[in-house]
Amino acid sequence: MLLLHDGNGVAFRDLDGDGVMAPYEDPRRPAEERVRDLLSRMTVAEKAGLLCHAPVSVAPDGGLIDAPAGLLPTAPTTSVLRDGHVRCLSLMAPVAAGPLARWHNRVQDLAAHSRLGIPVLLSSDPRHSANENPLTSVPSGGCSRWPEPLGFGALDDEDLVREFAGIVRAEYAAVGIRLALHPMADLASEPRWARTSGTFGADPDVVARLAAAYVEGLQGPALGPGSVAAMVKHWPGAGPQAGGLDAHFASGPDQVYPAGRYDLHRDRFRPALRAGAAAVMPYYGRPVGVPGLREVGFAFDPEVVAGQLRRDEGFDGLVCTDFGLLTDSVLADGTVWPARAWGVEHLDRTERALLLLDAGVDQFGGEWCPEVITGLVATGRVSEARLDKSAARVLTLMVHLGLFENPYVSEEIAVETVGRADFTAAGAAAQRRSMVLLDEGILPLTEDVRLYVEGVDPAVAARYASLVDTPAAAEVALVRIDAPYEPARRLPEAFFHQGRLDLPDDRREQLTALAATVPTVVDVFLERPAVLPEVAAAAAALLADFGASDEAVLDVVFGRARAEGRLPFELPRSMAAVEVHPEDLPGGTADPLFALGHPQKG
Repeated sequence: MLLLHDGNGVAFRDLDGDGVMAPYEDPRRPAEERVRDLLSRMTVAEKAGLLCHAPVSVAPDGGLIDAPAGLLPTAPTTSVLRDGHVRCLSLMAPVAAGPLARWHNRVQDLAAHSRLGIPVLLSSDPRHSANENPLTSVPSGGCSRWPEPLGFGALDDEDLVREFAGIVRAEYAAVGIRLALHPMADLASEPRWARTSGTFGADPDVVARLAAAYVEGLQGPALGPGSVAAMVKHWPGAGPQAGGLDAHFASGPDQVYPAGRYDLHRDRFRPALRAGAAAVMPYYGRPVGVPGLREVGFAFDPEVVAGQLRRDEGFDGLVCTDFGLLTDSVLADGTVWPARAWGVEHLDRTERALLLLDAGVDQFGGEWCPEVITGLVATGRVSEARLDKSAARVLTLMVHLGLFENPYVSEEIAVETVGRADFTAAGAAAQRRSMVLLDEGILPLTEDVRLYVEGVDPAVAARYASLVDTPAAAEVALVRIDAPYEPARRLPEAFFHQGRLDLPDDRREQLTALAATVPTVVDVFLERPAVLPEVAAAAAALLADFGASDEAVLDVVFGRARAEGRLPFELPRSMAAVEVHPEDLPGGTADPLFALGHPQKG
């Protein structure tokens, strides 16, 4: 591929290497014309590759990985690009900025040397928050650290969300990530759900507004070369999981609506769609008892995708399934993780792919099996025109993002941008602001206090007070705990914090005994709504964070920073109240310990 000039002095990338500016190479032409011309030149196999969205890993030095590496299966990078014509890759590795930029450019070089030079579109799950579940997020790789989306829900500050998303855009684009597999516009109506931390909470209005602000910050005023495209998820709302069990697994495929609030969940997406979200991801969940919907995973139902999303909402962007609807995954330890094809488990990959295409889906997330798609075309079960429709959506997104003109990044700029000091400072400030003072109690502490700590780095705490080694020697204790959950015994379920929300008896007794010995300040990381009535009663002060460093917590505890957050969901008083509460109804458990929005302003 060479950068050439036509007879009129227009610079273009000679993607097909023929020395002539083809219409699809002409940066002056509208995206529709360029895509139409490119499709006319492509083979069925090349088009089929565009319908796969393959997970890939990266060597620490930026090298390509072409053999299994890590616990989760990833695609062999070279062969899926060269032989499978796959052009959408999802980055699963927490690699530092310099090596990641280097890897990205190597991948783009591979793509540039293909017959038509179609570039690569790189995506990622969230990289800026505290949660590092490898099935739902990626360790930062040096990105600035911010609270979980719940923290933004606690602040309900649209401008802050836009600022954050703009920083995500800068850090992503610097290393070549141009498609964000977020935000989540799901409504956290079921307290036990393991994905709660990735939502903006349980207030329907807040969720809708902040999801739209996130899209605006990622994409900018219009989708263009300066944008990172947003894939809003999980259409039409993944919150009401039966019993709070997540649909990643066969133990929790069902979404239920005992309060009849399906529309409430679905309609949270409308502002993000109106804000121009480039892509949408349906969830794994199988709706139960919803009139007009099939009891199959959302992506398999034409009414959900072609009907409610495309027809009713007017969405004509990219629809990509959640990862792994076609193919079972084999983990490095030999564990087989079944494909999340709920309701159609009995069908093979080909039949599932056909259902998804018929439903209106464009891409198969987490898959690198273009041969399944070419087989459907070869047997006449899917027309090439249908293939063109989805391939065109992928290519149109690439054109709008400017990838056909310049898909490369600068290693130097990547290193300078990712984790930049002002980005990091903004994230640290948001961690502090988003914290919630559930019970201010004895706060703020003074620096002359003798302090005992648990769950806090002593070296950090020593900068704030005189540390002591035992509760008996202390004037105050500070304890940081996580919201309770029931650990799963096997992978990959063990990555998900789900199940009961109350503390085990022994841990509860430890905390109340400590509080009986010395006034105890408790900070809880609320990745889910914890059930903590005994701890709340015993604590000398109780606060909540949504992903915060020890420094952030100590700054609030010692009055150096102000916690401004209000609860983005209620904290139930008991597990009994949770268990009888309708999964689709946000808030309203019996006599909550702390209400949604606590502490109220004014």
